[in-house]
Amino acid sequence: MAASAGPEIERLISLLSKLPGLGPRSARRAALALLKKREQLLTPLADALAEAAARVKVCTTCGSLDTQDPCAICADRSRDGALICVVEEVGALWAMERASAFRGRYHVLGGLLSALDGVGPDALRVNGLVARASDGEVREVVLALPATVDGQTTAHYLADRLGQGANVSVTMLARGVPVGGELDWLDDGTIAQAMRARRPA
Repeated sequence: MAASAGPEIERLISLLSKLPGLGPRSARRAALALLKKREQLLTPLADALAEAAARVKVCTTCGSLDTQDPCAICADRSRDGALICVVEEVGALWAMERASAFRGRYHVLGGLLSALDGVGPDALRVNGLVARASDGEVREVVLALPATVDGQTTAHYLADRLGQGANVSVTMLARGVPVGGELDWLDDGTIAQAMRARRPA
């Protein structure tokens, strides 16, 4: 960091570098771009950040982010309340919504179980999920968690908990060859999973 930058600019760079995907060099470039285009970028961004900080809240039902509680998805009566899709974080919920393939409700865990990182069930929104799944309306819980060791560990734990505490069907997203994917570009695990999850043509 340039010693002549001044404390305000250094603070801006330091805060930007804490964002995912931005290291110190990328943060410096972003800070320069914002400062060069103060009227077009910096001022509107500052206003948007202030408004988001003041108005966005966590939905007490599902854990999503919205300006209302319950969130728009939980409040939408046209959605199927008998289906709950469990995701790791809000970003995964947004991805599911972009695909327009699910018309039920969601439950954001807030992370994954990880023995290495010391993340246990109490650190996640597991009890809330079990309570929602046990309310009599829910008939299926879809586990849409990452195909990682922590994701699979979390999915197995949730399946066990839901099997004990709720009378619901627990399913997982199918995994395998992506649309437009070529086999020679896929990793061995994806190919193996696709073979195990094969279905009639």
